[in-house]
Amino acid sequence: MKIYLGADHNGFALKQVLVRILQKAGHEVVDEGDAALQPDDDFPQFAARAAKALLADDSADARGILICGSGQGMCMAANRFKGIRASLVWDAAEARMSRNDDDSNVLCLPARLLNTPEAEAVVNLWLATPFAGAGRFKRRIQQLDNLPT
Repeated sequence: MKIYLGADHNGFALKQVLVRILQKAGHEVVDEGDAALQPDDDFPQFAARAAKALLADDSADARGILICGSGQGMCMAANRFKGIRASLVWDAAEARMSRNDDDSNVLCLPARLLNTPEAEAVVNLWLATPFAGAGRFKRRIQQLDNLPT
């Protein structure tokens, strides 16, 4: 699976670890930044880079993972892009529901709340959970896609 990652200074260390974990698992990882730890960087640019790259990707199963201190900022920024369904996830239940029910294509992680093993578990579960495809779930996603911008 192709995975686009992005992180600000708060998520930089966790992103670096996840890149190695994901590559070891056989995923194609595209790092959308930041390339080096920059204490004054801002999350919107990395969310935008990853979201645009994901939307331009024609792979059926490409996904994105964004990391900042709370995960909230990345989630807000990514969801500004039509076709992105970013979910803020901090535990297994949220990881499962965001994929099963909402077909989340971007995972937003709170670096301040998750240690590496917890983040790895959330990522693995999120990547492994398929979209259930129930009619009501498809209908709701279509409604999201039809909201005015």
